Amino acid sequence: MEVLSDRPDLAMVDVSGVKRAINIGLLEHGSVVPGDWILIHVGFALSKIDEMEAKAALDFLESIGQAYEDEIAALRDSMIEEE
Repeated sequence: MEVLSDRPDLAMVDVSGVKRAINIGLLEHGSVVPGDWILIHVGFALSKIDEMEAKAALDFLESIGQAYEDEIAALRDSMIEEE
């Protein structure tokens, strides 16, 4: 995770290998640092979670199979190229 210097309410994060800008404005200012796990929904960071909770969520998503793979493919297709 990298907080964008020109937009402190946004951070660049890795979502299953896809870089995305997400809004971290709902979290306490300064409460997230690179390496933290965060729960994201529709582009917003909702809360910090620990690694075990993140792994459980990822395991669940992977267990639903093709729907998860389709979502990740859609994310990759919509990826914004960095300059």
